[in-house]
Amino acid sequence: MAATPVLLKERAALCDTLEKYGPEAPTLCAGWLTLDLAAHLVARETRSDAALGLVFPPLAGHLRHVMDRCKAKGYEPLVAMLRTGPPWMHRTGPLAVANVNENFIHHEDVRRASGEGPRDIDDEMDAILWRMLGFGARMSKKAVKGAALTLRTPDGRERVVSTDGSAVTMTGPTGELTLYMAGRKEAAAVTIDGDPTAVAIVHAASFGI
Repeated sequence: MAATPVLLKERAALCDTLEKYGPEAPTLCAGWLTLDLAAHLVARETRSDAALGLVFPPLAGHLRHVMDRCKAKGYEPLVAMLRTGPPWMHRTGPLAVANVNENFIHHEDVRRASGEGPRDIDDEMDAILWRMLGFGARMSKKAVKGAALTLRTPDGRERVVSTDGSAVTMTGPTGELTLYMAGRKEAAAVTIDGDPTAVAIVHAASFGI
């Protein structure tokens, strides 16, 4: 399945939502309004040097500087830039798959912070998010040390995050599991069942960037 059409569709929907709420709406990203989020999306796709600041703390200041320069362009121009779609390297191959995940999460950052609930996602989006949950599960193993965490969808699909400790199961639609594992815990419509100690470990775990 090609990720590019899914990515472009989600990007267009994200831009619609950004336009709907304007530059000063809240998001689930602590300290960020929609203007900050739009600047972040532009910066991560147009300045790979700045994007490294997301995972490399010494470059965090550089990322903030680049984002400030993006914000100076104004909200409407930023959204217009996003509407053109990601640059070629971000819209094809593995990066397109990762970018679907990124755009979905940030779209929900805006929607949920403004009081909107879960939305239905189509099979193509679901498949990509489920694929990315497999990658995220491997990355999150250390975060839940002591809890044998399994992610489960209502239709019975499972991703094993960890086998270390007492069993705990997180159940929800793929999009909701994606949000929880991206650190949007309070916004995610999931249920978590199992050993109380293991459940507490999952609740306390640091997920996402």
